[in-house]
Amino acid sequence: MNILVVGGGGREHAIITALSKSPRVDGIYAAPGNGGISKLAECFPVKATDIDGMVELAKKLKPDYVFVAPDDPLVLGMVDRLNEAGFRTFGPKANAAVLEGSKVFSKALMKKYDIPTAAYETFTDADKAVAYIKERNSYPAVIKCDGLALGKGVIIAKDFSEAEAAVRSMLLDGKFGKSGSEIVVEEFMTGPEVTVLAFTDGKTVKPMISSMDHKRAYDNDEGLNTGGMGTIAPNPRYTEDFKKECEEKIFKPTIAAMQAEGRPFKGCLYFGLMLTPNGAKVIEYNCRFGDPETQVVLPLLETDIVDIMDAIWEERLDGLDIKWSDKSCACVVMASGGYPEKYETGKVISGLDENGQSDKAYIYHAGTKIEDGKFLTSGGRVLGVTAIGNDLRSALSKAYAAVDTISFEKAHYRNDIGKRALND
Repeated sequence: MNILVVGGGGREHAIITALSKSPRVDGIYAAPGNGGISKLAECFPVKATDIDGMVELAKKLKPDYVFVAPDDPLVLGMVDRLNEAGFRTFGPKANAAVLEGSKVFSKALMKKYDIPTAAYETFTDADKAVAYIKERNSYPAVIKCDGLALGKGVIIAKDFSEAEAAVRSMLLDGKFGKSGSEIVVEEFMTGPEVTVLAFTDGKTVKPMISSMDHKRAYDNDEGLNTGGMGTIAPNPRYTEDFKKECEEKIFKPTIAAMQAEGRPFKGCLYFGLMLTPNGAKVIEYNCRFGDPETQVVLPLLETDIVDIMDAIWEERLDGLDIKWSDKSCACVVMASGGYPEKYETGKVISGLDENGQSDKAYIYHAGTKIEDGKFLTSGGRVLGVTAIGNDLRSALSKAYAAVDTISFEKAHYRNDIGKRALND
């Protein structure tokens, strides 16, 4: 079969790599794709958020599946439109993607169905939000935009002045546009963070291997939050006891809640979890594969991803046994200097072969393009250097050995990916 993948980052490169390994796949298309993706898929210059353009492209290419990977097009209803046009899709419809599209919706759902999460209140009035924060007088305080904000719409304020500034930047200054027109103020939770991606057909949920993301820009979790500077899988803090607790109190109840609300969720549901002293709690839901979590989870998948896509589309996931490798995987993100703030692009990348790969690790391209046969940087996060090992230490060692052979001007990466896990 032929498959069209919507998106053009490291996550999409990981998805396309998994698809390319399936004997059932003949051809892969990507829109818009990137330099590295172009070595595995035919790329088309249609923006991921251009729903009309994507439907037209699908009509032209006639793929057997359209895999909608990023959050924005899912929340905007791309799957709905593609289904109306007669295409099989992977990804939730808009009424289910709202789980990520609206923090206010997801928090209300958790409250209604008794799914453990941080205590919270929602506000559209800045003065009322500030008064609530002052009254609670509990710091750090977490202030979140209701809508999508490129992973940057969450501010953890260490004192009242930071909290007040965060509220005003969202509700009064419009820093995040419509996404910040309503906000959630919630308690600060403590404990290890874990990401668990899960396949679901709206009725059955099958969790994937757990992972640990590294959000901050610099070593020792310093600097600004980013889209993710690296990941490891599995997460050693996600023990068998936590696994059972999350399945019974979070994963299954969430899928059942969405079904009960008339919003069946089909595709990949991302659970951002915190293992607090009072048990596991939901930090956030995402309506799609995480980035860069996908880059360490999918390499460990042993079942054909197309078989899983079929089982989800046909709502028979309960009958599929999904197999995983018992090895470890690590991904180190090489970013442009200055990311996540201002950065330059167009830098020549050295150390890659003609396919944008290395003989030391697998290279997922996040922000690259090809000009005159050379790979150039074209985004903030540029490459996800990924390796599998028998254990976490060997996976990290391989990934960093590959990082040492790749360079571009002002390249920046963390040197401590997985260090917390190794110390557990």
